[in-house]
Amino acid sequence: MNISKSPWLLHYDGSSCNGCDIEVLACTTPVYDVERFGIVNTGNPKHADIFLITGGINSQNREVVKQLYSQMPDPKVVVAVGICACDGGIFKECYNILGGVDTVIPVDIYVPGCAAKPESIIDGVVKAVALLDKKRAAMKAGKAPVAQKED
Repeated sequence: MNISKSPWLLHYDGSSCNGCDIEVLACTTPVYDVERFGIVNTGNPKHADIFLITGGINSQNREVVKQLYSQMPDPKVVVAVGICACDGGIFKECYNILGGVDTVIPVDIYVPGCAAKPESIIDGVVKAVALLDKKRAAMKAGKAPVAQKED
């Protein structure tokens, strides 16, 4: 994998039970060390290349997710972590859950699991980095990047 610059990651907890969030945090510990791939965690969407979301979408966070996504510069990659972010999970029949992240923004990489394991999350982030490089190359060539969904 050839990385031209360190991809910056924005993590947002939609409405999860925090199981996936704890596993995302585990990815940053020395045991899993996602930073070895050059990943930098940021809290600013204007600096982020990868949008990592846990939890389902509800009416309260729908606009927040759209706003964070719109503030990120192109090209960008969205990673849905956990079954709730993928399709609403065990809460999808609840009155307050609208569904997975793809109900409001396009998702490029899906990482299912309840809770998703750190190894799976890192695999999804590495796929996101590769897709981000493809999107950057397409933009450099003057082509509009096409979303490529991966499971």
